Amino acid sequence: MRQVHILQLVGIGLTATVLIAVLRPKAPQFAMLIGMVAGIILLLNVVESMESVIQTLSDLATAAKVDHSFLATVLKIIGIAYIVEFAAQVARDAQEGALAGKIELAGKVGIVILALPIITGVIETLVHLLP
Repeated sequence: MRQVHILQLVGIGLTATVLIAVLRPKAPQFAMLIGMVAGIILLLNVVESMESVIQTLSDLATAAKVDHSFLATVLKIIGIAYIVEFAAQVARDAQEGALAGKIELAGKVGIVILALPIITGVIETLVHLLP
């Protein structure tokens, strides 16, 4: 990300924070809505910026002759982690801590399910290497 881009994102976040702090006592529903909209804007900007990182990782995987399905799985796991964290924070902002915990649990289970083929492959490789 460019430095100016970072400053813009921080500006959006700080502006939303001030608006939320002012609105929360009188109109909590609007405060939450502003928080969600600002969060979505920030998330979409960051995801857009990740395109070059994904391309670089793909090039490295090709050069190292690593199966691209492993890279795709790792990127999906990272995506799940970020999305779950965002959703859990939105739930916490809405004073729904129990729901946030359940969202995080669902994300962890999803990550384990996605990682299972990689874990199995690593264990099979280790078993073949042992005498």
